[in-house]
Amino acid sequence: LMWSLLTQISKAVVWHGQKLTKENWKDCLTASLKKQTVVPGLDGGFVVFGDRTKNYTKSEFSDLIECIYAFGAEKGVNFGGES
Repeated sequence: LMWSLLTQISKAVVWHGQKLTKENWKDCLTASLKKQTVVPGLDGGFVVFGDRTKNYTKSEFSDLIECIYAFGAEKGVNFGGES
């Protein structure tokens, strides 16, 4: 379910002028949910230390799915559409 939803977000949402991959969206949404650490990158920019969903409990995964649905709804993503 998570990857299907992230694929639909990646197709529908332009984020600050960029189309992100489903993997980028996973990093972005898990960082938002878990309030991850951000550090300056070695060559400029920033690096977000992402969270590993394979270690999530059922409750944490449920929270992530809710976060994905809420973000997608806010951005007008039609999750019932084709992915």
